[in-house]
Amino acid sequence: MADKIKLFVNGEEVEVEAGKNLIDAVGAVGIEIPHLCYHPALGADGNCRMCLVGIEDGRPPLVPACKTPAQEGMKVLLDAEHIKKIQHDVMEFELINHPIDCPVCDQAGECKLQDYYMSCDQKPSRMTVPQVTKNKKMDFGGGVIHDQERCVVCGRCVRFLRQITKTGELGIINRTDDARVNIFPGRPIDNRYGINVVDLCPVGAMTSSDFRFKQRVWFLKKASGVCHGCSKGCSITIDHNKEKNKDDIIYRFRPRFNGQVNGYFICDEGRLSYKSENENRLTAAFIGKVEREISDVLTAAKKELEMSKKAVFLISPDASLEQMVAVKALAAKLGATLSGYSDGYIKKGDGDDYLIQDDKAANRQGLLLLGIDTTKESFEKAVSEADLFVNFASDLSRSYEQDALTKLLTGKKTIVCATHESAFNGQATITIPVRSYSEYSGSVINCDNILQRFEKAVTKNNELLDICEVAAEFGCPLQTPAEAYAELQQVIGMLKEYQPATIPAEGLNLNDSEAANVTA
Repeated sequence: MADKIKLFVNGEEVEVEAGKNLIDAVGAVGIEIPHLCYHPALGADGNCRMCLVGIEDGRPPLVPACKTPAQEGMKVLLDAEHIKKIQHDVMEFELINHPIDCPVCDQAGECKLQDYYMSCDQKPSRMTVPQVTKNKKMDFGGGVIHDQERCVVCGRCVRFLRQITKTGELGIINRTDDARVNIFPGRPIDNRYGINVVDLCPVGAMTSSDFRFKQRVWFLKKASGVCHGCSKGCSITIDHNKEKNKDDIIYRFRPRFNGQVNGYFICDEGRLSYKSENENRLTAAFIGKVEREISDVLTAAKKELEMSKKAVFLISPDASLEQMVAVKALAAKLGATLSGYSDGYIKKGDGDDYLIQDDKAANRQGLLLLGIDTTKESFEKAVSEADLFVNFASDLSRSYEQDALTKLLTGKKTIVCATHESAFNGQATITIPVRSYSEYSGSVINCDNILQRFEKAVTKNNELLDICEVAAEFGCPLQTPAEAYAELQQVIGMLKEYQPATIPAEGLNLNDSEAANVTA
């Protein structure tokens, strides 16, 4: 645990973490020091001068908080008149050539210039000469659109592409009021993390071509999620909205800070994977190719299970721990074979040494922890001996070509619980639409053995069943997700100390086997 020190902010004593700069130290206890260029992942740059503060100990009258470490007994001034004047002057300087684009700017509502104008400035412009004009709507590549007139030249985007991706596509050219961010000739942004510069931009200079002009941010509802794009399980914020006479849809994924998993960033593939939550969704239940009421389809599915002499269940490696526990309990009750085969989710060579993993399954560690067999040989042997195959949302098209899949399942009755439309659904005896991960709450374990909780974001007009609810309809002894979580607590002893809502935002590290107390 980090050492604590005591210092004074505007005369009030606060306890902060030793070794941090003033912005981070006092920010952790709820005191904000205005800043534009500083970012915890990129370090101090000191160019914006917005974070200048006073120190009452014989130091220079003003110091940049981003470069000043917190020290025992330090007396920091934030609200003194001369500090407020400095902040006002810096804001006036930043706004000299800044266009009044707020009504059309995507950053409106999340803009630091707006926030700091309200807290530090609130004065009309004194400019009597024309503003310096620069380029607008510049396509930087990689899904990034840049507006040079809005840019405050904080340098965050430049530093990100130099320090994090090490691709260096951006630089600051020219000087004084003509300084601007630009790409180098013939070198657009071309890396798998480029859209993070949009999140890093404190103003509306960097915008996402995907989100541009789609929604006002104050209309968006937010939920804490976990990206299901690969086994890294990056923490994300799901921004969604249900407009009048429309369905609830997701408009964007944004990185959510998690020091154990992804830090402050996510990859572009994961960021844009929100589209699959909106598109090509299975919303109707079928018996054969005939659409039927969900109650009729569930009744037919239960009859097939009762008539089956030997069934095989396949659970998706993207399913939550609660869903896996429920399906495992159902399989045990019915004497069915349970498999988690999903080799097709692995794309060898696709990962990198930062966040992206070869394994595109969000919860493969959950399968392993629960002792669910994942081998191809066992799966195909079990299917060959079975008369009924039940697929709980696993995407078999990743593992089999259509002809091979048809051959594998020839002569079998098939029940498919699916989140999305697919060719396989049309061949099934019974098809049941189920919720995707943005539509229910659950837990997953990532490739680093970090257990994370994600919450329900989207509520569709046509609310579908969760896999736990389908399993309950089929006779699972665990009738609710809460009962499945209670069973999970018996498997992972560490969870006995937590209810779902109290699991820390950064997750639980299961690598300490004694602390995790895993008994599966």
